[in-house]
Amino acid sequence: MQLVFASNNKNKIKEIQSLLPDDIQILSLEDIGCHEDIPETADTIEGNAILKADYVTKNYGYDCFADDSGLEVNALEGAPGVYSARFAGEHKNDHDNMDKLLRELENTTDRSANFKTVIALNLNGQQKLFTGKVFGTILFEKKGTNGFGYDPIFQPDGFSYTFAQLSLDEKGAISHRAKAVKQLIAYLKN
Repeated sequence: MQLVFASNNKNKIKEIQSLLPDDIQILSLEDIGCHEDIPETADTIEGNAILKADYVTKNYGYDCFADDSGLEVNALEGAPGVYSARFAGEHKNDHDNMDKLLRELENTTDRSANFKTVIALNLNGQQKLFTGKVFGTILFEKKGTNGFGYDPIFQPDGFSYTFAQLSLDEKGAISHRAKAVKQLIAYLKN
């Protein structure tokens, strides 16, 4: 089975492909000739996943899935949330985003947070949503070089390492994206 994954983020594509069984091959936006940036104008993580999936289905005619993820920090009332990628500005720089978050949490003792992923699947004229969450803590400094986004400052509950200190396989076993992808796989196998 081939499915379009509405992304050109090489890290995300690699991570998701590693979670999928061998009989499910994903195509990127580049693979189907989609080179435009799909607008992510919704005010929720769910809304952006739906926008991206619907864009590919409507404009390219493919069954596809799209995800959107965000870091929700309790002390910031769920921010950066849907704005996680551009928290420090439209240039979408991971280090700037982490630095801004660390500054905003400087005088805060509650550093609890969760990563949330929503996958919107458009398949055979129907849409399904799958949600995965992982809970943890925002550290005071960056640790690790793996992963992307906020991984160097997010330590999942029950671990003494950040997402950026875990291997792709270790992160894949527990991450928010992995949890949503497992639901997607279970649905596709039915």
